[in-house]
Amino acid sequence: MTDGKEKKSGEERHGVPLTNLDQPLFDGAGATKRDLVDYLDAMADRIVPVLDDRPLSVIRVHRGQEAFMQKNLPKYTPEWVERMKYWAETSKREVTYALCNDRRTLIWFANQRAVEYHPTLVRADAPEHQTHLVLDLDPPSADAFPTVVRVAHAVHAALEETGLSGALKTSGSKGVHIFVPLARSVTIEDAAAATRALAVRAAAIEPDLATTAFLKEDREGKVFVDATRSGGATVVCAYSPRVRPGVPVSFPVAWEDLDDVTPADFTIGEVPGLLGDRDPWAEAMPEPQELPDDLVAEGTEIPAGRVAAMHEGKRRARAKRNPDEG
Repeated sequence: MTDGKEKKSGEERHGVPLTNLDQPLFDGAGATKRDLVDYLDAMADRIVPVLDDRPLSVIRVHRGQEAFMQKNLPKYTPEWVERMKYWAETSKREVTYALCNDRRTLIWFANQRAVEYHPTLVRADAPEHQTHLVLDLDPPSADAFPTVVRVAHAVHAALEETGLSGALKTSGSKGVHIFVPLARSVTIEDAAAATRALAVRAAAIEPDLATTAFLKEDREGKVFVDATRSGGATVVCAYSPRVRPGVPVSFPVAWEDLDDVTPADFTIGEVPGLLGDRDPWAEAMPEPQELPDDLVAEGTEIPAGRVAAMHEGKRRARAKRNPDEG
C-alpha cells in the first residue's frame, strides 16, 4: 500500500509492493530510491537489531520537497507494521510510533522514502530504562571533523578515567556519536547526570576545542559536547543513511582508526561492500555497565543544558528590555 501518490513498479520485495524505484532519492543524493531499498535490504540483518522494539522516528523525503521527520504513523500504514503509543515529550502528546522489528517493515519504510532512522534510547518493553548513555559531538562546521576527532579522544580518555568503555560511530553528518551501554539498574535520571559529568570532564581535557555550552552563540567556534540525549530522546542509528549529498551512512569506527576516516568515507553505495558479513557495531559494543556513584553525584550538580539555556535566554531577554537594571 502507498500514500496514493506513487505508481507501482510491478516489483515486490519481502511482500512489499515497490514504487518509483528509479526516481532520484533527493537533490544531490547521487542515488535513486532503488539504491535506498537495495541498501536497506542488504543491511537489514545489522539495522533491524538496533531498531528492534524501539519507538522509531524517520526522516522522509518526498520528491521535490524538503525532508521531514515522521513520528506518528500515517493512517495508510499496513496492519502488520508493529506499533506502540508513547508520550513524546517534545510535542507534548501521545504518538503512535512504529516498531521496526523485521526486514519487511524496514523495506516498507524504504518504499515510503524514509532515509534516516532515529530510534529512542529506551525499548518499548522497558520505557523506564535508558539502554545507552550517549555523547553527541557536534562541530561548528562540516570542515571541522579533525577537531571532532581530537574531542572524541578526550571523551575516550574521560571514559577510561571513569572505568567505562563505549563504542563510536560517525553521525553520518558532521560529527560522531559515542555510546556506552548501561545496566538495567541504571535510572534515566542517573544516566542523564552521568552524561553531563562526562561531557564536562571531556571538555576540560580539551578546553580550547570543546564546550558544553547549549546556546550556539556561546560556543566560540568549538565542538559542542552534547549531553542532552537521555530518556525518550532519539539518536540516528548505526548504519542509517542520512539526507546529505552522496547519502553518507552513520558508520561504526574503531577508536584506533578514528584519525584516518571522515564521515564522507561511508555511503550507501560503499558500505555493504566494505563490511562483507561483519557487523562492527555489534562487535564494538561493550557489555552493559553500572555507573560510578561519584560520576552520577558530580552530574547531579550540573544543570541540564536545555534548562540552563532557557534561564539564560530569559535573563538576556530581560537585560535587553531593561539595560539599566543591575
